[in-house]
Amino acid sequence: MRLFLLRRFVTLLLTLAAASAVVFVVLDVLPGNAAQTMMGPDAAPEAVAELARQLGLDQPTWQRYRTWVQGLLHGDMGESYAYGSPVGELVAERLAVTVPLALIAMALAVAMALAAGMFAAAHHNRAGDTGVMALVQLGIAVPNFWLAILLILLFAVRLQWVPAGGFPGWQAQEGGGFWPALRALLLPAVALAVVQGAILARITRSALLEVLREDFVRTARAKGLTRRAALWRHVLRNALVPVLTVMGLQFAGLLAGTIVVENVFALPGLGRLVFQSIANRDLIVVRNCVLLLATMVVVVNFAVDVLAAFIDPRLARRAA
Repeated sequence: MRLFLLRRFVTLLLTLAAASAVVFVVLDVLPGNAAQTMMGPDAAPEAVAELARQLGLDQPTWQRYRTWVQGLLHGDMGESYAYGSPVGELVAERLAVTVPLALIAMALAVAMALAAGMFAAAHHNRAGDTGVMALVQLGIAVPNFWLAILLILLFAVRLQWVPAGGFPGWQAQEGGGFWPALRALLLPAVALAVVQGAILARITRSALLEVLREDFVRTARAKGLTRRAALWRHVLRNALVPVLTVMGLQFAGLLAGTIVVENVFALPGLGRLVFQSIANRDLIVVRNCVLLLATMVVVVNFAVDVLAAFIDPRLARRAA
């Protein structure tokens, strides 16, 4: 197990190093000039050149990359060109929306997926299985932004149960609070969870049916266990590894892919910050946000690998 963890950790570090280089190079070769965008199209070339010098944009690419990485290692993400404030503060403020949104959406998706997948597996080739899989297919086919608009029309406009958009904040001093903030995140979380839950339900059903065909399950059934009891006691844990892998990928995708839903609901999250920073040509914010999202994906996958190895120790032995 120690060798397995060491290999996974080294892979994590190498992946993050490669991701930082790719993110920097790709954004560096993009056309446009942050100094020109900030000064406006009618600015004098001398003024644009002076601002570029102040921002460090006249330095060689390798030197700017080294400065950026050194800053990251010391917890300094630099200062935003457009906002005029530290990038770390901007990111921390937006993560307070994006991370809870992804967690709520993932919790809803897992609850829906396990319920639907286990029900379909327990009623395999019967009407219940067919009905649930039809609903799952519908959930996969519906785009989350279109579902978000429908949810707003129904629950915010017609029924007026929840707000249509915006985020009041987690602190009562800001005019919000825990429950108002939770209500503001509920519809976006449902819009994100439906598609992810539908995909995960199909994976769960397939994994459960595959384990149900194993010899040890037939032995348990022969000893008198009902199909449902065998499903809960023996099948679920053995089917968790592929389900857990997909869950990890989905959670990482939720962290990195909330930009559309955040814009539909006008949520001040990380995805919206990236969108606005691209429009403002604020590349230092885009660079740090993209690397942060990539880091989240890599770390979540690392955690999933470790958790899967603890659930099924054979995976660690094979990798070693």
